[in-house]
Amino acid sequence: MKYLITTVLLLTSFIANSAEQKQPPCSSEEYRQFDFWMGEWEVFNPKGKKVGENKIEKILGGCSLQENWRGASGNIGHSYNIYDRTKKQWHQTWVDNTGTLLELNGGKEGDSMVMSGVTKGKGGDVMNTISWTPNGDTVRQVWSVSTDNGESWKVIFDGLYKKKAGES
Repeated sequence: MKYLITTVLLLTSFIANSAEQKQPPCSSEEYRQFDFWMGEWEVFNPKGKKVGENKIEKILGGCSLQENWRGASGNIGHSYNIYDRTKKQWHQTWVDNTGTLLELNGGKEGDSMVMSGVTKGKGGDVMNTISWTPNGDTVRQVWSVSTDNGESWKVIFDGLYKKKAGES
């Protein structure tokens, strides 16, 4: 009887583990929280002037979002965005053709995705906070910085993303 119970327990454990393994990686709902940003976009400043184009797409089997930015002024940048299940937060690494490296962490706050990080500036630490807020067929991205430990903030980018023609 003891061997039968042990066998049943081992078989049950094996079946449970097999069911878990069949679940595709990155399939939990946390990995879908930033899906509203996917697509091909034209990006405009608050005065309605086009400031660039951006393409955000799923890569690596749906585990990550890749951003491909092309600014109207000639700047080019890329980011990789992933839900870090070990830290239970989102992470973005941004690099561009000016040598900028930006690493942000955060998550959903209401309907928005909000990520923050600290970079080194000429005068010391620079706090960065970027939010992405969907509104129907548009997404608004606002990037603010603080050089006084969060006492005051300055918006350095305010972009309204509009889907390119033919995008849904």
